[in-house]
Amino acid sequence: MYNITFKFEQKGLEPVTIENVEADQSILEVALKNDIESHHNCGGVCACSTCHLYLEKGEDLVEELSDREEDFIDRAVNPRLTSRLGCQCILQSDGSGNIEVTLPDQSQFFGE
Repeated sequence: MYNITFKFEQKGLEPVTIENVEADQSILEVALKNDIESHHNCGGVCACSTCHLYLEKGEDLVEELSDREEDFIDRAVNPRLTSRLGCQCILQSDGSGNIEVTLPDQSQFFGE
C-alpha cells in the first residue's frame, strides 16, 4: 500500500495525504477518486500535458518515464527535472511506500 501526499502551488490549498492507496492505478486516478482537482484534457491516455505534476518523492515507486511521456512534458507549463504526467505515474504492483507530488497552479484551467 502507498501513502500519497499532494501539495499545491495554488495559494490557499493545504497539503492532502491519502493513505492505504492500492497499487496498479495512476496518481491522476488517485487524485480524482479523492476529489483533488487535476486537469486531464485527454482523459488520462498520455495525449496532452494537462495532468502535469512534480514528483518530489517516490520516483522508484511508479512506472519509469517513457519517451512518449517525456515528449508531452516538454509541452507542459514550467517543466522541471521532477516533472511527470499524473496519468503515467502508475503505482507499482510489487511496492509500497510514501510518494509526494506537487500540483502546479491549475487555476488558469479551472477559471478560478
